[in-house]
Amino acid sequence: MLERLDLVRVPDGPVLDAGCATGKVTRLLARRLPDAPVVALDASAKMIDIARAATPLLAGMAARWKGTSTRWIAGEVHALPIRPGSCAMVWSNLALQWQADPAAAFAEMHRALQAGGLLMFSTLGPDTLKELRAASARADGRPRVRRFPDMHDLGDQLVHAGFADPVMDMETLTLTFADAVTLLRELKEQGSIDAPSGSARGLGGRGVRTRLIEAFEGERREGRIPATFEIVYGHAWKPEGGPAVAADGRQVIRIHRPGRAR
Repeated sequence: MLERLDLVRVPDGPVLDAGCATGKVTRLLARRLPDAPVVALDASAKMIDIARAATPLLAGMAARWKGTSTRWIAGEVHALPIRPGSCAMVWSNLALQWQADPAAAFAEMHRALQAGGLLMFSTLGPDTLKELRAASARADGRPRVRRFPDMHDLGDQLVHAGFADPVMDMETLTLTFADAVTLLRELKEQGSIDAPSGSARGLGGRGVRTRLIEAFEGERREGRIPATFEIVYGHAWKPEGGPAVAADGRQVIRIHRPGRAR
């Protein structure tokens, strides 16, 4: 995400980090944009306290002296406690996947941006934890993973929210684990294991957990158990005039595919 800032023009003005979590990336973003006031938001007030406390004292003093100190606030991405048109950029790193309705979050981000403002985000795509889906199907046929939207659907939602010229991109990362127990524990702790209504919650009972661990052995590669994460990136602009349109009146979405010429 930070590297991608080199590829776009970042407007001058306040930056909203929508879904700041521990604040680690917020601090890197503030360092990258030293003249921009940063507002860091997370749904968890406890997480905000942790992020605020982790800010180095000298860095905080220097930012206050310059008038660019980070403001830490608790709030929901789908109902931002932000004045309309008050942000030059909205930045959201791996937060949208927790939203029940990403379209509502995009609408709020659009509202918070000034005309000509930039939205930049990353989220998880549908191939995320495909190994867990396959193991779950063999264990008891019930889903254990959230259903993440396709990047084309996210592009459509950006257009419907009023953004201009959205650009979508993706990459796939694979982590490996020594055993299924460690993998499942980490996924459960970070909230990645979920289930739609009507299906079993969490990991279920001991028998289901045992079958799931056994089924995961079928995913083992070169002695390790893989966990795939599809990372979807996007950026778009709040237009000063109107959204970009083709000659026939259709709005334009650009999709970048890895390995193809851009």
